Amino acid sequence: METASPVVKLIVLRTRRLIELKSFYEQLGMSFVEERHGEGPLHYSTMLGEIVMELYPLAADAVEAEPIRLGFGVSDTADATFVTRLRATANGLRAVVRDPDGRAVELYQREG
Repeated sequence: METASPVVKLIVLRTRRLIELKSFYEQLGMSFVEERHGEGPLHYSTMLGEIVMELYPLAADAVEAEPIRLGFGVSDTADATFVTRLRATANGLRAVVRDPDGRAVELYQREG
């Protein structure tokens, strides 16, 4: 009996640079809404297809941001620090950039 593969439902990025991080991902075409759940911190949320992506402030006592690698299909690349330039791969044209917290973010150019 085969089991179904896991499906990504939520991506949470925690940062000390909340507004800069939000701006970076907005340059990739994402639109965020401001949210606050109960007494929790103000944060931003967007839908990526059926995936919720949230940007939260990093707790004051946290040492650094949680490591995570993200990949997005985009129609244009953001004004960001490139780790690798756009090049052909088996999955299409790909470049790697850094977000304001130094996370590597893979960008795959969408056709059209």
